[in-house]
This record gives sequence, structure tokens and C-alpha cells, in this order.
Amino acid sequence: MLTIVCRTIVINSLLCIVMSSAIQKRFGKRVRQLRHERDISQEKLGELAKVHRTYVGMIERGEKNITLTNIEKFAKALKVDIKSLL
Repeated sequence: MLTIVCRTIVINSLLCIVMSSAIQKRFGKRVRQLRHERDISQEKLGELAKVHRTYVGMIERGEKNITLTNIEKFAKALKVDIKSLL
């Protein structure tokens, strides 16, 4: 019984990681789309959002799990409401 439970936990954990990664990639695509629409570079978006330019790239590629605080910074920098990013 313990082995089955452990396997279930591992499978569920992996599923959570995959789902989390998919959400991060979708969010990143949306940020990139809005940034392109506004014709601004990753560096400029980083300046406007007060984050490092490499962080912008990691968010756009879905490599980082962004915090609510930084979602708000990106929304303000892109001049959209938070709902538009999600």
C-alpha cells in the first residue's frame, strides 16, 4: 500500500510540474505578445517593470514562476490590467 501511495504522490507531483510549466509558458507568450504589440524590447520592459532584462526573457520562455507582485509590475509596464495578462 505504501508503494502505491508513493507512486501516486510522484505521479501527481510530476503532473503538477507539467501543469505549472504549461501555465508559465502561456503567461510568457501573453507577455511577449503584448510587448511586441507595443514595440518595446525586453530590456525596455525590464526597465519599465523594474526587473532585470534577463528575467523578462525567462518569464517569456516560461522558465520562471512569476510572483503576484511581478505580475502587477508587468501589467503596469505594459499598461494593461492584470486580467489581460492572465
